[in-house]
This record gives sequence, structure tokens and C-alpha cells, in this order.
Amino acid sequence: MSEVKRGYIRPLDLKHGRVDMTHGSGGRAMVQLIAELFTKHLGNSYLGQGNDGAVLPPALLDGKPARLVMATDCHVVSPLFFPGGDIGCLSVHGTLNDVAVMGATPLYLAAGFILEEGFALADLARIVESMARSASEAGVPVVTGDTKVVERGKGDGVFITTTGVGVLPDGLELGGERARPGDVVLVSGTMGDHGVAIMSLRENLSFEAAITSDTAALHGLIARLLATSADIRCLRDPTRGGLASALNEIADQSGVGMMLHERAIPIQPVVAAACEFLGLDPLYVANEGKLIVICAAADAQTLLDVMHAHPLGRDAARIGEVLADKHHFVQLTTAFGGRRIVDWLTGEQLPRIC
Repeated sequence: MSEVKRGYIRPLDLKHGRVDMTHGSGGRAMVQLIAELFTKHLGNSYLGQGNDGAVLPPALLDGKPARLVMATDCHVVSPLFFPGGDIGCLSVHGTLNDVAVMGATPLYLAAGFILEEGFALADLARIVESMARSASEAGVPVVTGDTKVVERGKGDGVFITTTGVGVLPDGLELGGERARPGDVVLVSGTMGDHGVAIMSLRENLSFEAAITSDTAALHGLIARLLATSADIRCLRDPTRGGLASALNEIADQSGVGMMLHERAIPIQPVVAAACEFLGLDPLYVANEGKLIVICAAADAQTLLDVMHAHPLGRDAARIGEVLADKHHFVQLTTAFGGRRIVDWLTGEQLPRIC
């Protein structure tokens, strides 16, 4: 495995190049775009942390020292309504989760809407109501926002951007750079549900069992995990690019490798069947209500027990280990006894899934 070379990508052609769909896939092309364009020009010490949210200067939480955490996310899912959710609840859950995986308690949300001329007010009302319901259930209000309208044919109905602000207790440190050899990789449930729910609807496919999105707010589950005082290194929600891309990102941030075990990764049989039919690898398919936990091996069972006792963690599993590896490879022992590299996503599997 040490002889395998990671793929080379030429520098962005900023003079003649154009944005294409792979730049939003969660794979190599997106990481390259962020590094060579956005980080180059917008980079600062907070953006440079490279996590799902930014740890900001000191604040107070219940009179005790705390830090602000802010995260923002854009939502362009198509179709707007899908089994298990819609763009409204997705826009709330996605940003809350980005704040929560930093270890922070989400406090407030901001929302921005880009609406297309001619979009039905009834559908807009349905979306806004879904957002309001999700925010209320999470206990995190939308406190500010903005709306713009573009010409017919220029906006595909509605796009939503949400920003979340939370507070992180002083002394709590979580991040993709903290994984260490010997650590354990846990997931809170089955992989690929959201992306397959979207694709099944797009392709008008039906299966014996219904496939629904897993979109959910994870901050309640995360709060219970943190309350154990277990040695948690990193939390991450595997959205675009799925489990594989999220673990490659952590491996690169921490300078480690990982070994996953295919038989241990929870995937619903109907999702596995749909992926096989559609030619997809479920490890690269998006999730919107699942959690990756990197923790010290001694605390793995405690954290699994906590997740199993929570509605959003009933299918939690230990799926692998962190290794010392100068190449930062994520590998997989297959169900047939072989081994393969689980590399960055190199193309666009599922456009417009979040």
C-alpha cells in the first residue's frame, strides 16, 4: 500500500478555467478550489482552522469563559422536497450540525434566501414553515436574514444560506487535527441514507422498503457524548462526499492514516441495493443526520453506549482505527478479505444533494 500514489491535479486555470460540478462535490476538486482561491484571498487565522466551524475570541457562557463558534452553509438541493425532509429543515439542520461538531452549543441562526421569479408562494410557505418547525424543535431561533429575487430561470426556485453562532466552553478542544494513532473511528448510524433518498426520487425509483433522508439536528446527541468527559478528539458530520471524504480530510489534517472495516460499517440493505443499482459507492454518499466520532480507544464503548441510548444513535458502530501513516491513506478491509484505498472523491457522484 505504501507504493500507491495520490492523484495529481494541475493548478487552477484562473485565467481561462470555469467552475464545473466537481467543484462542489466534496472531493479533490473542491478542496483544491478552496485552497487555491478562497483560502488564498480570504484566509485568516479563523478560516485557517480548516474545520466545520471557526473558534472565535473569548466570550462568556453562564458567566464562565467561553468562545464563539460560527459556521455557514449554502443549500441548493434538488428537488426541494424529498422523502424525510425539504430544503427548509435541511438548511437548519446542516448549519446547527456544523456548529455542534465543534463542541459548541448552538445559540442563533441567520438565514438568507435567493428566490426565483415565479416561484409558488405556497411552496415557499411550506419551506419556511419547515424551517420554523426545525428551529423550534432544536431550540435555536433564526434571528436575522435577507431575501433576494432573481429573474425567472436564474435561480431554480429557491437557494438558502444559513449561518449559525454557538458558544464553546473554555478548555474544550475538538478538531480534525487532533486524531492520533491508536484512536478509534465510530459512526452514529447508517451511511448514505440522504443521498440515496434524493437520487431515488430524481430517478423515480421505488424499492420494497422506503428510503428516507436522515436529516436531523445532532446537537442533542453531541451534548450527551460531551457530558461523559470521554477523550473525544474530533467530531464531523459526513455530508457532501460522505464518510470517505470526511475521513480523508481528517487524516490529512492530523497527518495520520486510517483502517476501516467494510463489514462493520452500517448501511441499510435497501440503501446498499439502491447504490448497486445506481452505480454508487455508499461510502461517498451524503448524510445529513449522522456523526463521525474519533476518540481514544479506552472510551469507545462508553460513547457507543451513549449513542445507542439516543434515537439518533441506535445504529452506532465502531468501524475502524487510526494508524501511523506518512501517506495519510484511508484504507478499507473488504468483506472478501482484501484491502483497498478509500481515496478522495475525484468526480461528482451526486450533484445538488444538500
